[in-house]
Amino acid sequence: MKFHESGLWDAPVLMLLPGTCCHWQRNFGHVLPLLNQRFHVVCASYDGFDETESTVFTTVTDQVEKIEAFVRDNFGGYIHAVYGCSLGGSLAGMLVERGSIRIAHAILGSSDLDQEEGLSARFKAWLIGKVLHGIMRKGQLPSWMQKRLDAKPTEQKAYMEKMLTMMGLRDRFMAFVKRESIRNQFYSDLITPLGTDIHAEGTTVHCFYAKKMGDMYLERYHQHFARPHIVEHDLLHEELLLCQPEKWVHEVCRAVKESKQSA
Repeated sequence: MKFHESGLWDAPVLMLLPGTCCHWQRNFGHVLPLLNQRFHVVCASYDGFDETESTVFTTVTDQVEKIEAFVRDNFGGYIHAVYGCSLGGSLAGMLVERGSIRIAHAILGSSDLDQEEGLSARFKAWLIGKVLHGIMRKGQLPSWMQKRLDAKPTEQKAYMEKMLTMMGLRDRFMAFVKRESIRNQFYSDLITPLGTDIHAEGTTVHCFYAKKMGDMYLERYHQHFARPHIVEHDLLHEELLLCQPEKWVHEVCRAVKESKQSA
């Protein structure tokens, strides 16, 4: 696991956690120039998803433990904020629940927080691993997927194209990723429980709720966190980050209030 740092070295620390099967640069590269003017930015790069390493993703818990160790070793166990995109939001929630490090603001980026067990979880992870690995190696969608995408309305298609690019499914950028890493990431995310009514003294949990995902996800945020700050947008999953980067940065800054970092 690697951590890529940029921005202002004496500014509040903002850690960015990528989404499922995402490369840190593809996930956040388009917002880094704006964030670097305000924060000391740390982008986590998961095992198995960084081209400079020969690693395999094992479990989300393993990644959380490595994040905690990095924060303790480099920032005295405290960071001002963490933003988790999709899967990264689950990790952000785990960081708050475990309480091994201190975080003033934890932001979940329209995370679905899906949980499942048994053979169903194993089969889904196997299938997704097989399909996504094949697409990443070829750098293009199967014809039946492309036809379904072409039939979408223009605005929705534009959003989905950005999502595909972010995940390395429009080129061979992510061809280095092993199928095992994809399968392990999906499976461990599904079976690793997140507690209910989570509260940590001194931490505010912000949930960027993409309303078009459905009411069930809003219910999950209230189920898992004691007093979540809901930031609602009438958008799709991580559409704000992908399609409205300036507004996304504004919402992140407003959530964390850019206050001075303190121990």
